[in-house]
Amino acid sequence: MKLHHVGIVVNSIQESLGDLKNYLNFETTSAIMPVGSQKVNICLLKVGDPFLELIEPSSPDSAISEFAKSGGGIHHLCFEVKNIESELESFARKGATILVNPVKGFDERRIAFVDLNTKNTKCGLVELLEII
Repeated sequence: MKLHHVGIVVNSIQESLGDLKNYLNFETTSAIMPVGSQKVNICLLKVGDPFLELIEPSSPDSAISEFAKSGGGIHHLCFEVKNIESELESFARKGATILVNPVKGFDERRIAFVDLNTKNTKCGLVELLEII
């Protein structure tokens, strides 16, 4: 398992790119891409390792719409995995809550989301991204 990106929710990727260029020296590594299964658009930025992923809602009923309206911010950590089903089974056995079972993400790669907030640890939302 390797950290792939930090997901950041924004109202507008285009406007955020302009703002971030004033502060960070980064390379845009992707065009703005739709992820229909999540009702969002994303754009990957190379600032070092890992990537930053800007995420904007593409629909008012997107799971991140309310978060974006409230100002957005860091949303999740994403880890690359070889076998997404095996990793989800492992998380579930250990008591994590599976929020989104595998669906198509960007570049036809499968993604899933796990809630790692426990009684003792507030790690938040984790995305699993299957290596192709």
